[in-house]
Amino acid sequence: MTVLILTCEEDVTADMVVVHLNATGVPVVRVDPADLTGGVALSGEYVHGRFRGHLSAGGRLVSIGGLRSVWVRRPGTPAGRAAQPSAWLTEESAQALYGMLRGSDVRWMNHPDAARRARHKPWQLRLAQRCGLPVPATLITTFPRAAREFAERYPDLVVKPVSGAHPQDPPRAVPTSRVAPDTDFSAVAFGPTLLQRRVAKRADIRLTVVGQQMTAARKATAADADPDDVDVRFAAPGSPWRPTDVPSCVTAGVHAYMRGAELAYGAFDFVEDADGTWWFLECNQSGQFGFVEVETGQPIARTIAEWLARPIPEGSPHVNGSNTTVR
Repeated sequence: MTVLILTCEEDVTADMVVVHLNATGVPVVRVDPADLTGGVALSGEYVHGRFRGHLSAGGRLVSIGGLRSVWVRRPGTPAGRAAQPSAWLTEESAQALYGMLRGSDVRWMNHPDAARRARHKPWQLRLAQRCGLPVPATLITTFPRAAREFAERYPDLVVKPVSGAHPQDPPRAVPTSRVAPDTDFSAVAFGPTLLQRRVAKRADIRLTVVGQQMTAARKATAADADPDDVDVRFAAPGSPWRPTDVPSCVTAGVHAYMRGAELAYGAFDFVEDADGTWWFLECNQSGQFGFVEVETGQPIARTIAEWLARPIPEGSPHVNGSNTTVR
């Protein structure tokens, strides 16, 4: 049976997993939905109570019924590279492709419905709280007065986008920034603003979860680090990422989070304070892991490949109809 990877053409992270799948002889095919209706074709037949579907990509014809798993990595917009792209064609192509795949008995990493919900940062924060993970005091508001009152209670704040990325082409990450003490919050009225208490961190933590397996890496904060460098993605190069153990209380909370989110894969960002507490910042359901594997040697790509290669257990229960078996 075949592993289907839905991702863009230039995805080095997916390449790392494909290497392991090829090495073990597991058939794998990569499809970028953006190539519908050019380099990718599909067909589905619903006759006499049965379904037969096929995908064609790169000269290969794949039976949808012969898929064992689907990794929704970083797919392009359906039909985005068609000869005559349009919103109508994108919607038609998305309905056809994801509709056929949703009706199959595959294992998802991650199911599109769960992934769409998991991208909402306010939802993430509430789920993390319910799972017992420490969350820094946070306010999301369009009320300037609420922002000012929050800043009085928590004078040391950072501001970050609610959605995570600026809608450019391609999207660009917006750094988390420290809020100046004399900030005028009037502009909050023009768009939802996320304010969060700054945690004086001694390290950043990236925790990658694949099914039930957790892999954690720690990047220590230099003693002379600029306190304004709050976003590890944009900070000056410092100490490398190193493997680290996961505290038992975090393990329990993260397992609960993954169950509640119905995810098979998640990349969690935490910051560690002076007391050793891991504070939850976010969980990216399609987050990168390549940089961690390169620096730490942790076999994350191999773990993902092994998860994708496993068959669906006989009689395995589906989670809310989403097929998100996270064994």
